[in-house]
Amino acid sequence: MAGPLREQALSLLAAANNHGDLAVKLSSLKHAKDILLSVEPSLAAELFPYLVELQSSPESLVRKSLIEVMEEIGLKAMDHSSILMPILLASLNDSDSIVARQSIVSGTNIFCNVLEELSLQFHQRVLVERWLEELWTWMVRFKDVVFGILLEAGSVGTKLLAMKFLETCVLLFTYSSSDSEKYTTEAITRSGRAFNISWLVGGHPVLDPGALTSEANRCLGILLDMLRSASSLPGSLTISTVN
Repeated sequence: MAGPLREQALSLLAAANNHGDLAVKLSSLKHAKDILLSVEPSLAAELFPYLVELQSSPESLVRKSLIEVMEEIGLKAMDHSSILMPILLASLNDSDSIVARQSIVSGTNIFCNVLEELSLQFHQRVLVERWLEELWTWMVRFKDVVFGILLEAGSVGTKLLAMKFLETCVLLFTYSSSDSEKYTTEAITRSGRAFNISWLVGGHPVLDPGALTSEANRCLGILLDMLRSASSLPGSLTISTVN
């Protein structure tokens, strides 16, 4: 990154971490994000370790904003974003539910984008790069932690988002009647829709369709178990399970 921009970004990140005024911290983080988004991903990645330091901020609004920044920057610089994933996983267990909820929302979006990139990269290049395999490993860990949140005691709002993630997994990993055709690279690129397991017809070096289908069945099993114990669940959680 060019010297002046780098120094400006470092100054803003330091303010986001150390300034005594919360409004200044949030504003500094936003301006730092804008700089990181304006440069090449490989240059922005040089400052990712300084972003990671913000996860220990005492202010929950800063930690929540950090997750939002991490999502936006990480999706643009996906091949460098593994260094940001510890923020996502640690924030799932944040003491403030507002941070944990944002982690599930942002993580779900990243999860879907990584699946799409895994499929597209293989269809286009007949290989999957190592950075993407590593990123998928982080996503599997994210998935497992979110499943655990749903089964443990905690905030109802956080559980509702965890349930929504389960629903997303079921939809991603389940074939539908309209998915019988084989998807070509061009068809997948043109489809403009979210990843579906039908994209993996013909095999994939990282994603196992059989394992993903089993995961969808596991998600449904968790939801059915919750439905059976509906009498012990908060009302909003019961309604979401039924839906």
